Amino acid sequence: MKRVLIAFLVLAALSPTVFAGGSSQRGGGGQPEIGVAIYKFDDTFMSYTRNAIEQNAQGKAVVTTVDSQNAQPTQNDQVDQFITKKMKAIAINPVDRTAAGAIIDKAKAGNVPVVFFNREPFADDMQKWDKVYYVGAKAEESGTMQGEIVAEYWKANPGADKNGDGVIQYIMLKGEPGHQDAELRTEFSIKAVQGAGLKVQLLAEDTAMWDRPRAVEKMDAFWARFGDQIEVVFCNNDDMALGVIESLRKVGFFSGGKFLPVVGVDATAPALQALAEGSLLGTVLNDAQNQGKATFDISYALATGVSPANAGWNITDGKYVWVPYQKVTRDNYRNFQ
Repeated sequence: MKRVLIAFLVLAALSPTVFAGGSSQRGGGGQPEIGVAIYKFDDTFMSYTRNAIEQNAQGKAVVTTVDSQNAQPTQNDQVDQFITKKMKAIAINPVDRTAAGAIIDKAKAGNVPVVFFNREPFADDMQKWDKVYYVGAKAEESGTMQGEIVAEYWKANPGADKNGDGVIQYIMLKGEPGHQDAELRTEFSIKAVQGAGLKVQLLAEDTAMWDRPRAVEKMDAFWARFGDQIEVVFCNNDDMALGVIESLRKVGFFSGGKFLPVVGVDATAPALQALAEGSLLGTVLNDAQNQGKATFDISYALATGVSPANAGWNITDGKYVWVPYQKVTRDNYRNFQ
């Protein structure tokens, strides 16, 4: 038994370290180590981005990916471990964008380049060091496209105006309060509808924190309060839109011709399925594949001492890689499956 125990301990000591809730890819040939922190693994969109990062790293870098479990203190500890392990670069999807400044200070002190992705730090924080970059998409674009989808539908379907008052009575389900995507999608979706010459009336607005089960609960309450006054539901992401659809099914929608327009953002696989079934009006592709690839490419360039300008991506203002959104409707969803 002693020999077995000793052998086990030796093997454990030689095994690659994997932080709690994370995964690790190991490579040979002196590949650089890159740490990746995701705000939480069970976010549908971030799971796609994570997979894209890991796939692009194969054969090039050793990537350690950790789940911050939607807790900034946990992520701070993970970043500390990345720096202590002298990772060549770290890529961070922050739990709280206001924490980016402190993370940058630590990374700078340890001379470990940082690439933030999906959740944009404040501009002042981004200027703290020349080895800080951001990969994401302009949230106002996605909001504008949502609004355009709704405006096009409204104009083509006069029956959508249930009470005939010429005003769109709508519900807004937001993501995390203060998150730039949530705030800008909310603002620009309605601006686009108004820009199309349509009038709007907000019935209610609340947060479901990007989460499908919470969206079901919120929509149950909205329907109990407003019922058929609701003419459109805007959601800051697809998971919440799918939760709204799940709630509306309970009161007879999406069967027998009974329809209520719901829009989301991300173009996740479940959302594309909802488009195919006719329950989702539209969504906007938040390109996880290219966001993940760009995040890895910029991180890898920094880790290997190559200028990110030579990583194959357009860099704006010396720090930002913007991956464009695309409008997805029933007319073109097959192109994104």
